[in-house]
Amino acid sequence: MGTQRLTVAQAIVGHLIAQTTELGDGSSAQLFPGVYGIFGHGNVTCLGHALEERKDDLPTWRGQNEQGMALAATAFNKAMRRRQIMTATSSIGPGATNMVTAAGVAHSNRIPLLLIAGDSFASRTPDPVLQQVEHFGVPSTTVNDSFRAVSRYWDRITVPDQILTSLPQAIDTMLDPADCGPAFFGLPQDVQALAFDVPDEFLAPKHHAIVRSRPDRGQLAAASDALRNASNPIILAGGGVHYSFAEAELLAFAERHNIPVVETVAGKASLVAAHPLNAGPIGVTGCESANNLAADADVVLAVGSRLEDFTTGSWTLFQNPDVTIIGLNAARFDAHKRRSLPLVADAREGLAELGAALGDWRSSDDWSDRASNERAGYHAYIDKISAPTDDAVAQGEPVSYAQVVGAVDRNKAPGDYALAAAGGFPGEVNNGWRADEINSFDCEYGFSCMGYEIAGGWGAKMAMPDREVIVFVGDGSTMMMNSDLYSSVISGHKMIVIICDNGGYAVINRLQVNQGGEPFNNLLDDCKGPNTDVRVDFEMLAKAQGCNSETVHTVAGLEAAMERARVSDRTYVIALQTHRYEWTEGGTYWEVGVPETSYRPEVVAAHDDVVSGKAKQRRA
Repeated sequence: MGTQRLTVAQAIVGHLIAQTTELGDGSSAQLFPGVYGIFGHGNVTCLGHALEERKDDLPTWRGQNEQGMALAATAFNKAMRRRQIMTATSSIGPGATNMVTAAGVAHSNRIPLLLIAGDSFASRTPDPVLQQVEHFGVPSTTVNDSFRAVSRYWDRITVPDQILTSLPQAIDTMLDPADCGPAFFGLPQDVQALAFDVPDEFLAPKHHAIVRSRPDRGQLAAASDALRNASNPIILAGGGVHYSFAEAELLAFAERHNIPVVETVAGKASLVAAHPLNAGPIGVTGCESANNLAADADVVLAVGSRLEDFTTGSWTLFQNPDVTIIGLNAARFDAHKRRSLPLVADAREGLAELGAALGDWRSSDDWSDRASNERAGYHAYIDKISAPTDDAVAQGEPVSYAQVVGAVDRNKAPGDYALAAAGGFPGEVNNGWRADEINSFDCEYGFSCMGYEIAGGWGAKMAMPDREVIVFVGDGSTMMMNSDLYSSVISGHKMIVIICDNGGYAVINRLQVNQGGEPFNNLLDDCKGPNTDVRVDFEMLAKAQGCNSETVHTVAGLEAAMERARVSDRTYVIALQTHRYEWTEGGTYWEVGVPETSYRPEVVAAHDDVVSGKAKQRRA
């Protein structure tokens, strides 16, 4: 084959365009469907020119903030269940470092994300250039080295030929179920502009099929034996169920073997909430039914979960002294955690082969009957706390988060996709959004990133233009990052955003007070300054960015506003005040650092409680 004379930037764009991928339904699409870009002197003249040249083949979407557009890309890639990869590009300096947080989100959540940032000149002749941070003893270091800690694949291209091997390696890393995460490229300004002879093979179409690893026979036999000897088994469904498109296999496995299912935040909506074997969300942001079953389980089949502390109650949740954890995971690192019995495999294929090995074995009806009774109590509790109490509102009490989520949950329509992230909402939507459809939920809680919500909603809507994306966000996160309301308007990606104003960082105030601290610097009322009574008019903030919006005060008002939002031709924002002290209960122990000594006896007592809880931890 021959060659084409292209710049490094043109070669990168051409290679991205040439990649196709297999989607979950067996159809094919571009692996890289688009780029989010904010241009500056590090990327506008070369990479920007190359993108403009191929804009019909690789669309570029303008963001308002580099972090926001990279978060939007992460949410897009998550909504597509890691089958397509949106890219984000920035200039050098602050434009690049703005994307570090988004890389952390993608890394912790195991989501593919391609980031391309400008870099200082490889020749170093013009140094120091605008926005360059100099390291006197290590001149090759730039701010882009900060991405090393939050990237699965990192490279700086200093010679054109490097891109021929490095970019394919990055793509393979992002598509590897066991090693998935963000890939970063630093492109020095002079290197982007260099022309070289690009082999036709590098620009030729390449199709990427879904990789599905099968379990080892020995590991499969050990896992099968463990389940056959179980009296109280549960299935812990993690995010890997979604990324493997294993929901149908999970349902078949649970029903055939009569095993209750609990869901992590990432694994929520793996099984519809109404299914008799779905015992609800597990962990610190979970419910009593799931946590009670987990406490007594003797075998936990953890499918596609990284078993983080909010899932395991800081490793205090599994209290059966003889409990065995089976780690069914494509990643060896996760499959072996805490002396788990590893079953290294794709979730769908692992469940299928484990089910075949178990044959007609079923857990006892007594155990599934207990799960049924536990889940009935959970749903009754959620029904109670989410019921409208507009009479209380009339007396000056704002609605609770649970009532907000409950109103949307009761009135959801086919295709609705709920999205949230940090603050008080993870515990509320994880309990109160009871999924009627699989893959109808995204709560970013791996990195718990404030600011993900609105940007993520934009990205999710771009991935699913025919679905209604409903964003739940608090006033704190809204103030951190709201400019992608404008992005969604100008790009035509309409979403519904519910902004709940509880007067500050209320859930952190809750943590502060619950651990014996004095309310301080979290609620606006407890902050320093002469005008802490000033409140943001979120309705007007949204209108200023081109959204349709309104303010409501009651559950009935919210439900009526949702109907107007559904027929809106653009992003619709609903703002309301919510209670700062009422929360959904039902979680479990979570270890946080509490001072051993303090002038406040409440803090010392809270420290003693932490120590008592640690006594229940699984330490190895």
